[in-house]
Amino acid sequence: MTIRVGILGYGNLGRGVELALQKVDDLALAAVFTRRDPSTLQLATSGVPAVSVNDLEAWKEKIDVLILCGGSATDLPVQTPEMAKLFNVIDSFDTHARIPEHFAAVDKAAKESGHLGIISVGWDPGLFSLARLYGNAILPDGKDYTFWGKGVSQGHSDAIRRIPGVKNAKQYTVPVEKALEAVRSGAQPELTTREKHTRECYVVLEPGADPKAVEKAIVTMPNYFDEYDTTVHFIDEEEFKKNHSGLAHGGFVLRSGVTGADGEHKHVFEFNLKLDSNPEFTSSVLVAYARAAYRLHQEGQTGCKTVFDVAPAYLAPQDGEYLRSHML
Repeated sequence: MTIRVGILGYGNLGRGVELALQKVDDLALAAVFTRRDPSTLQLATSGVPAVSVNDLEAWKEKIDVLILCGGSATDLPVQTPEMAKLFNVIDSFDTHARIPEHFAAVDKAAKESGHLGIISVGWDPGLFSLARLYGNAILPDGKDYTFWGKGVSQGHSDAIRRIPGVKNAKQYTVPVEKALEAVRSGAQPELTTREKHTRECYVVLEPGADPKAVEKAIVTMPNYFDEYDTTVHFIDEEEFKKNHSGLAHGGFVLRSGVTGADGEHKHVFEFNLKLDSNPEFTSSVLVAYARAAYRLHQEGQTGCKTVFDVAPAYLAPQDGEYLRSHML
């Protein structure tokens, strides 16, 4: 049976999900839902309709899993619990500090409606979260370190774009190389948030916008910039299009630990990613977890899950016999 997938939101992430669905045989795109005029969307998949968000409820029997592709700042905290009343859902909510409350809201809605949701799916949170869990389980005597970049953070860029007076923006997360080298040495340094990363913002203003007010709104933004050394560059649209149109990203998760009677043996567990396209890679993770959500729901499970709750075999299109023969 083909798993019928809906996409809510057709920005960079939504377009990436559509492309990722074209790479698999067991999932298929059923519809794209948008707040824009559906007639203005040009989908990459022939025969698939673009539908107004106002008509979502009419599709609740035609969609097996809805992948939500909005931003974490304002879209997903509202949309995911609402959509969990109608569909099995997946999102990429990435405001780490607010994951517990987001989980609770989605869990309540999904259990009441008999649906299943998997939140905070992607690479961080997501695959990096799993790496942290594995590292902690294997090396209990140790410390965790996570470095992001250098690359574009979609969530942080989206948060800047929502500030009044901002026409366009990109935010680059940059790891401090000296800190990364110290961790890889096994030294287990004590590092503050500010010592691990810097943030570089490139902003195009709307005509008449106050650059000082926009800069203050950026550097003081809770959960995004207030704990980092942040530099804001104001540039024109031409420079933005020329030098800041890419979406590369990546990062590193490390667990530095010791074993032995006296802690004499050092170990560094590292998982890293280097991504040409942050949204397309994130989209590929979302699609794999959409497969898992459908399977778990078929087994009768409801409520909210995270990547910690999903066994790896649920992500793969192959059966257990194939996995044991080829990947174990």
